[in-house]
Amino acid sequence: MQIPRQFALFAFAALCAARADDAPSVPHRIEENIPYRLLEGADEATKERCALDVHYPEGGKDLPVIIWFHGGGLTEGKRFLPEELKNQGVVVVAPGYRLSPGVKSPTYVEDAATAVAWVFANIAKYGGSPDKIYLSGASAGGYLAAMVGLDKKYLAAHGIDADKLAGLVPLTGQMVTHFTVRQERGGSNLQPVVDEMAPLYHVRKDAPPVLVITGDRELELLGRYEENAYFVRMMKVVGHPDITLYELQGHNHGETTPTGNRLLLRHVKTKSGILPQEKSPS
Repeated sequence: MQIPRQFALFAFAALCAARADDAPSVPHRIEENIPYRLLEGADEATKERCALDVHYPEGGKDLPVIIWFHGGGLTEGKRFLPEELKNQGVVVVAPGYRLSPGVKSPTYVEDAATAVAWVFANIAKYGGSPDKIYLSGASAGGYLAAMVGLDKKYLAAHGIDADKLAGLVPLTGQMVTHFTVRQERGGSNLQPVVDEMAPLYHVRKDAPPVLVITGDRELELLGRYEENAYFVRMMKVVGHPDITLYELQGHNHGETTPTGNRLLLRHVKTKSGILPQEKSPS
């Protein structure tokens, strides 16, 4: 019996997640609390939130870089380095960003873009390559990764073409306008909106390669799988040549992150030539 294509995709994702990468023996270091904005005259929230941590292998050169934004609905959470990405021979950057209601849209997206610009300018000092920068994050972090990578104006404000990014890997991120943005405007979680604050609004065929990961459609937050699936479909409709969707069966919204990070790591290593190219079953 032929396995349905979509089921095979789920099985392939589970297979990739189950295969643990051998952690390299090279020692890794962490540098913490590095400001990515000028802080002279800044308020305490900016000083606390607009900083990042870098985890990197000693003596590395031209390594892939994963910028990983934390979740929390744009209203809570703090930066951290995911355990699944540590000690894996890649550079991992975990930025913070200011939160609502202390700031309003699009400040948190601008913070995320400023952190990415800092990475482009400084990551070579940590052994990372500015030509191998991947944006990722979970939930609200996935939303930020998608917004910065798709709406080119945010990085253009720093003199950077978003197409220089090596890839986007949002984990269970919103592809419609984020519910916190809608709430700031007096809207509802149950009223979908697609405008300039939605990654879906910025679909384009010349965007960097994209891997989209969600939880099980029956266990996810309100329509989260479906909005990601529609985003992927529309990217294909406009002619984007390299976009893939993984739905992790049996995973709810919060459970997606550890498995998703393993898939993220394998994707980055494969795209960077560290691991051989794998093909999904047909």
